[in-house]
Amino acid sequence: MENKELEKKATQIRRDIVLMLQESKSGHPGGSLSSTEIMVALYFSVLKHDPQKPNWIERDRFILSKGHSCPVQYACLARAGYFNREELFTLRKLNSRLQGHPGKDKKLPGIEVSSGSLGQGLSISVGNALGFKLDNKLQRVYCLMGDGELDEGQIWEAAMAGAHYRLNNLCAVVDNNGLQIDGCLKEVMNIEPLREKWNSFGWNTIEIDGHKMQEILNAFKAAQEEKNKPTVIIAHTIKGKGISFMENVAGWHGKAPSKEETDRALKELV
Repeated sequence: MENKELEKKATQIRRDIVLMLQESKSGHPGGSLSSTEIMVALYFSVLKHDPQKPNWIERDRFILSKGHSCPVQYACLARAGYFNREELFTLRKLNSRLQGHPGKDKKLPGIEVSSGSLGQGLSISVGNALGFKLDNKLQRVYCLMGDGELDEGQIWEAAMAGAHYRLNNLCAVVDNNGLQIDGCLKEVMNIEPLREKWNSFGWNTIEIDGHKMQEILNAFKAAQEEKNKPTVIIAHTIKGKGISFMENVAGWHGKAPSKEETDRALKELV
């Protein structure tokens, strides 16, 4: 897709997220909306995948480490053709395949692993990437993490392993929106200086505006061209992006909009 098409797709995805959460009366809008452009770039431009053959052995792997932001992944999967869009509106309902965190046991096509226990996704991704290396396979592995998730020590153990094994087929993305469930990261657990940390752990580090599609695509291309080490993309984003009353408000981390708030949001998402 061209950039304008990807940007239009991002708006569609944001509308889907709002409608899903209003229907379910629960869920996580803030981090889903902040990572929308990143996810759209992955599913509609970057990932090697086939919605008609979700278990295609040559597919790239995508791991959503911050599993609570699954509404954006579900919306991307539906729009890409993995399942019918109407199923989005079963989010979090009894017996639905679309639960509050992605579940591999739900047999939802496109979900590689169950996630949501924060801090574990990068370790899983390192294992996948190392396996491909050992088997001389060309598949790549992508992992989306939240910035608050970097409080977890397991992230940094995985970061050491990724660099140690020179996993240039691994690309991690940090959705760096500056807020987590308890408030501002700098007050809850300061993770800065973030770029210097990843550099010191031996990663190729790229910083971008996580809402500018061309910057996102350029960063993924640079990651593909890196030959000696894993890449981390620090994407500076806005929690609740696209909806004025949600933007940069920690309270929208895990709260569904009312019918009136949904109507307001949809008027802005055009």
